[in-house]
Amino acid sequence: LVIPASAPEAAAVLDALNATDSNGTEALNATAKFVATPEGTALAYGSLVFMALLPIFFGALRSVRCSKSKELGENDYDSGFRNSADMPETITSRDAARFPIIASCTLFGLYLFFKVFSQEYINLLLSVYFFVLGVLALSHTMSPLMSRIFPDSFPNKQYQLLFTQGSGESKEEIVNYEFDTKNLVCLVISSVVGVWYLLKKHWIANNLFGLAFALNGVELLHLNNVSTGCILLGGLFVYDVFWVFGTNVMVTVAKSFEAPIKLVFPQDLLEKGLEASNFAMLGLGDIVIPGIFIALLLRFDVSLKKNSRTYFYSSFLAYIFGLGLTIFVMHTFKHAQPALLYLVPACVGFPVIVALFNGELTEMFR
Repeated sequence: LVIPASAPEAAAVLDALNATDSNGTEALNATAKFVATPEGTALAYGSLVFMALLPIFFGALRSVRCSKSKELGENDYDSGFRNSADMPETITSRDAARFPIIASCTLFGLYLFFKVFSQEYINLLLSVYFFVLGVLALSHTMSPLMSRIFPDSFPNKQYQLLFTQGSGESKEEIVNYEFDTKNLVCLVISSVVGVWYLLKKHWIANNLFGLAFALNGVELLHLNNVSTGCILLGGLFVYDVFWVFGTNVMVTVAKSFEAPIKLVFPQDLLEKGLEASNFAMLGLGDIVIPGIFIALLLRFDVSLKKNSRTYFYSSFLAYIFGLGLTIFVMHTFKHAQPALLYLVPACVGFPVIVALFNGELTEMFR
């Protein structure tokens, strides 16, 4: 889901004009909000596109290393806390077929929660929940970078956190985390960002967590083949279109849900600086879902052993085209758009055309 900042403002002005207040001028002045400049709008949309590309590009690269580690039967790449949770989760065709149904139930459940219960208390619980998840995700994302920054002389000690159940031969591992001093530094930095987000809900902190979630999703969620990817993207194509155009459910939840499940960028940044508040937004699902398909195509490129990244770059360019088209339509009609409506045909269609041209379509779908 991509939501323009200008849409609610336009609706607010119309509501004010139609109001039967005794002083219509005061009602209009009180309701109408800041209207973004062309420069501010371009900066916001351009920044959203740039931020969306980062987790897809780097997450896809990390997914290749992650996949090689899985084939070796060990987690030997430096990506944070080394444990079974860092290994990729494979999505099968059955999982892909069920995902839109589960997502629909979850979305509608959240919608009912926001209608029945106080939005303030729901968002308080969600803030604490995503604080913990965000700290862990950001730590995992930062770890490879920190490993390169710290000098070799840095005293890097190894630690292990182990919880077991039972004793003797029946002993079972519940938690087994291996980490080092560099990981602890990442955890401290991530915790600072987490506290900042928890207290201020600042858009920069939100985006740091959102980017970390997206990158981890692209890196660790692996499609088992292209057919499964087509099932997943096709199902979520219908899901996205229905919940955005058919109902007000997704837009309502997106605007009510105060959690880092979306990237935001202010259109009034040039006027108000870091305290800007007139946001355009892009849901993380529109990054992660196409992203895991693009990452799969990169792994397919690697498997061909041709020293080229034809399918990865074609799908990556297709994503840029699809997201750009989404923003163009959204800006033209001033209405929230289901991004997968444009991203799915582009991300699937472009690589399939390339495969047909190269005579590798059958091999791709294997």
